[in-house]
Amino acid sequence: MKILIVNTSERTGGAAVAAGRLVEALKNHGVKAKMLVRDKQTQNLCVTALNHHLRNRWRFVWERFVIWAANRFSRHNLFAIDIANTGTDITSLPEFQEADIIHLHWINQGMLSLKSIRKILASGKPVVWTMHDFWPCTGICHHPYDCEAFKTACQCCPKLTHPSCNDLSHRVFLKKQRLLQQSSPHFVAVSHWLAEQAAQSMLLKQKTISVIHNVISAHVFSIYDRTESRSQLQLPARKFIIAFGAARIDNPIKGFNQLVEALHILIRRGSFNADELHLVLFGTIKHTEETCAQIPVSYTLLGLIDNNDTLSRIYSAADVTVSASAYETFGQTLAEAQVCGCLPVSFGNSGQQDIITHGRNGYLASYPSTDSLADGIEWALHKPEDALNPKQLREDALKRFSDAVIARQYTDLYTNLLRTKHSS
Repeated sequence: MKILIVNTSERTGGAAVAAGRLVEALKNHGVKAKMLVRDKQTQNLCVTALNHHLRNRWRFVWERFVIWAANRFSRHNLFAIDIANTGTDITSLPEFQEADIIHLHWINQGMLSLKSIRKILASGKPVVWTMHDFWPCTGICHHPYDCEAFKTACQCCPKLTHPSCNDLSHRVFLKKQRLLQQSSPHFVAVSHWLAEQAAQSMLLKQKTISVIHNVISAHVFSIYDRTESRSQLQLPARKFIIAFGAARIDNPIKGFNQLVEALHILIRRGSFNADELHLVLFGTIKHTEETCAQIPVSYTLLGLIDNNDTLSRIYSAADVTVSASAYETFGQTLAEAQVCGCLPVSFGNSGQQDIITHGRNGYLASYPSTDSLADGIEWALHKPEDALNPKQLREDALKRFSDAVIARQYTDLYTNLLRTKHSS
């Protein structure tokens, strides 16, 4: 069985990380898997990049230009939406022709167009599409927030400067609708919450949607000694350490301001003195001075971490890992923290529910209450007796997210799709 996993980037973004880990998990369990990307960032022989770099760049620019023009030359939400009006035809590539299964992940920003997706579906090869966000079931957006238009027809899109009944979101929605009426991939959601949301969309409500979580490998993440980890990372030895990470820390969806407010609440309550707490941030920040000026405790900014051993050190050094996102389709940092023996705290309104069992292996705060988030942080720092210890946290997470578990679930899916194809 040969699998071709398709994603825009090899390493940038949560979907890229998840797709790359899946390739390794499949290979480690006897499946021949390759990854096709537009942006190749390592020398990994299992990853193939699209040719024609300048042409790929032009596709990205052209899509942004069409969005910009349709939005009456406003940059508002220019990178929050995708219309898939241009992309590469991958069906003639040897990697495509050799594959038994085509497995799509995050394929936006000029990687694949709706036309090229149609050609993939028309090839006769079984197609799996793992949803890492809402784009496959909306007109143009990746995160609808409170908008529920994707349940009907994606009209009057709040992401557009001048929404209307026949705006850009509605026109792309109709194109997706026609595409999926002709042929459909097998959709996979990375959490039950995302599957439930997608099943309510007009585009996917009649489609089959499986739930398979992201891979968190036991070989990649480890529990290290806390004192040693703090020393290596040059973190305070005797403070309570709170870890917070995201690809873009100050992206509003990640809720950094909510975390800061929760820290203020803990100090105002007298639960902790400011000099007892230390915040560790990993990821990029666009406006560093402005963002960090709000933090009421000492902090360390580690920047973007692309080394899993360093990530293991961060989680091992921390007393608690916090996610304050408006929602998470999965919540990768939370599961990573558990495998490294660190209790996670998060809002409990979305995919985090698949990772955290409240009061046992983490804390689910009531969204969007920063008081509740503060309660969760205080709970974790007080080392609750009812919570799993670090070794138990790791074992519990690996039972659900290990490479062996997830590779087996995908292999079963691939096998069933091939069996159905051959019997039809």
